[in-house]
Amino acid sequence: MRGICVPKVLSVAAAVLLLTAVFGMAVSAFAALGENQSSISSDQAHLKARGRFVPHQFYSVQEMQTPSGTTVRQFVSPQGTVFAVTWQGSAPDLETLLGSYFEEFVTAVKREHSPRVRGIHIDDGDLVVQTGGHMRFVVGRAFLRSKTPSQVSSDEIR
Repeated sequence: MRGICVPKVLSVAAAVLLLTAVFGMAVSAFAALGENQSSISSDQAHLKARGRFVPHQFYSVQEMQTPSGTTVRQFVSPQGTVFAVTWQGSAPDLETLLGSYFEEFVTAVKREHSPRVRGIHIDDGDLVVQTGGHMRFVVGRAFLRSKTPSQVSSDEIR
């Protein structure tokens, strides 16, 4: 995955604010990581997104594509919990996608991210977030180890 280039002159705090602004531009109102899937249908209608349901043996994927071309996949456990989210296209609203885990993400980025490193890779025990790209096209994923069904490999989350 290609990373985001952050100029060396930016402090870590400034880089976090920049990334939050970039990721907050385009897509919003998806069901949040760790929450129930119940809001996915209303989110799809609100965004005028095309959606499809893809069943797998140990989980399902709710995939939406917005008119701008951004694809968001929400991985849902048999219990109805969103255990992972992936995105590709215009920058999504990470605060909405990560829900209650957003503050943990921001804290981890401030603590661990170096402006010399391209992209973001956060592994905070339970929460894993990987993202990279550039302002017009980003790819990324976030998942919760504690909510991921035991039969599902992290390699399947893409």
